[in-house]
Amino acid sequence: MRYLPLFADLRGRHCLLIGGGESAARKLRLLLRAGALPLVLAPRVSEEIAEAAEQGEIRLARRRFTPEDLEGAALVVVADAVRPEAEAISKAAQRAGVLVNVVDQPDLCTVVMPGIVDRDPVLVAIGSAGASPVLVRRARELIERALPPRLGDLAGFAGRFRSAVAGKITSGTARRAFWERVLDGPIADLVLRGQPARANEAMLRLINGPTDTRPEQGRVALVGAGPGAADLLTLRALRLIQDADVVVHDALVSADVLELIRRDADRIDVGKRRNRHCLGQDGINALLASKARAGLRVVRLKGGDPFLFGRGGEELDYLKARNIEVEVVPGITAALGAAASSGIPLTHRDHASAVTFVTGHGADGEDGLDDALLANTNATTVVYMGLHRAGTIAERAIALGRAPSTPAVVIDRATHADERVLKGTLASLGAAVAQARLKGPALLIIGDVAASAAVKRTAPLPRQAVG
Repeated sequence: MRYLPLFADLRGRHCLLIGGGESAARKLRLLLRAGALPLVLAPRVSEEIAEAAEQGEIRLARRRFTPEDLEGAALVVVADAVRPEAEAISKAAQRAGVLVNVVDQPDLCTVVMPGIVDRDPVLVAIGSAGASPVLVRRARELIERALPPRLGDLAGFAGRFRSAVAGKITSGTARRAFWERVLDGPIADLVLRGQPARANEAMLRLINGPTDTRPEQGRVALVGAGPGAADLLTLRALRLIQDADVVVHDALVSADVLELIRRDADRIDVGKRRNRHCLGQDGINALLASKARAGLRVVRLKGGDPFLFGRGGEELDYLKARNIEVEVVPGITAALGAAASSGIPLTHRDHASAVTFVTGHGADGEDGLDDALLANTNATTVVYMGLHRAGTIAERAIALGRAPSTPAVVIDRATHADERVLKGTLASLGAAVAQARLKGPALLIIGDVAASAAVKRTAPLPRQAVG
């Protein structure tokens, strides 16, 4: 992140705007909306800028910039200047400790002007570090369409009642829950529909009503984080992650997904890694229950889908047995994500009439492989948690009658930017995995459909036999 997003208070502040053309006029509109006191420097100015000067909205000096103009300035915007002049102004501003923005020349800027979605007092700023203004404009258009026109009215409404709510509800967790009830419910709908009087009446009834003295009830959501890419999360998963007070996550959840967690939420890593267990399943179950009993919204975030080799069923049973509210939000399981990103149809009329998901590690350290399933030549076999036993699994499949030439694929870090796909056969699987030094997590896909895989970032598997 090159730029730290900030919102500057320029009300009543001296700002320099250098230039008099259309670009300068656009920047002037922004400065005036922010309440700044602009001094425009340009030998010639547009009709719009001249009119603003005549009406006393700005100060105008029809001349070039001098370093003395920087005295007391909070910001310098260079809208119209050739490169040598812009460089000189930028250097002078930086020496004086004044923030400077040079239009279309990001290398001369210490601040950049973002695309703005204005729902005052709610502001959304979109930036690309100056790399692509057109892309920023497209993003702004999408956000403009998504946000209600009266969103600013809703923010102002909430602000007017903030002190009253804080005086009535002292618990931070309870107060957050109260505001979520308001902002997700009919009161907010009244404001957004332009009926502030009715919204005020409903809000006063809610605040002045009887206080609920019952203990706050927490809840748990077992949420599938998908195979890795953050944009493969479901919308419901995203909302729960961002609303959570506590997120208990495993080791397979990607850094991109973890970035979506609210900054003031607690993150607890209970991930199991090869040869190192952070916390056993009994401990995880007890942790989820204790956080929920404390009145917190808990998200148990699992890679892939909670109910597919994620032990979500065990956690669900434990919580329901203790009368703790729990919901399950499915995620794209790793097999589906890996197959899609590598171009493998898990079933195909000509090659596979079924697909089987198995685990290389079952309960109590035993494998989860069934001989009949592994030997089925009409099915695609997807092996989870089998990377470190790939050679053994391949040998076993061959011993059960699968041809050594059966296509086999290893997909490492599926859907991540550094995804790798190793493509070959059962005969070459073990040796290839040993040589590749994959990062994991990885899936094995065995069957004729694996021949469709698109190789990524590596050569095909070597042709030597296993063992």
